[in-house]
Amino acid sequence: MTKRVLIVAGDAVEAQELFYPYWRLKEQGYEVHVAAPTKKTLMTVVHDFEPGWETYTEKPGYRFSWVDKEFKEVRPEEYDGLVIPGGRAPEYIRLYPDLERIVKHFVESGKPVAAICHGPLLFTAYKLVKPGMKATSYAAVGPDLKAHGAEYLDQEVVVDGNLVTARAWPDLPAWMREFIKLMESE
Repeated sequence: MTKRVLIVAGDAVEAQELFYPYWRLKEQGYEVHVAAPTKKTLMTVVHDFEPGWETYTEKPGYRFSWVDKEFKEVRPEEYDGLVIPGGRAPEYIRLYPDLERIVKHFVESGKPVAAICHGPLLFTAYKLVKPGMKATSYAAVGPDLKAHGAEYLDQEVVVDGNLVTARAWPDLPAWMREFIKLMESE
């Protein structure tokens, strides 16, 4: 039976962190669906690190036209894994109660969950960080993880049980490699 993966996103999602797992997981043979607050074309952003800037810069990215469902339509029990891209999207999509229901299902049921960049903000927002949990994220999210009891590790990918976290788009290959390993072990 074909494995099914859900990606959750919204406007201002980091383009590479959405497109890369979308195509990579399809290449792996998985059925991939994307859910967002509304079924629409998403406006992605491109984050870059430029000389002279102390943080990343943000520019408009490609449009993403393959949103399959609204959060309220998702039945998480129908999926084998969850991917949470970063960018600014997690800051606002965490306000949707249906997303909390979705993320909690995956984390609490032990299904593979991959979160990158600002994606782990969903773990802190929904009180899913367990004391001593190991995780990484974009550096600016590290204090949030630590404040909720996580052990923050500054490395390209961290696997802790069913959670696979990564810092940002330069870590995409390691992030997807480890997520696919978990998916294949299910």
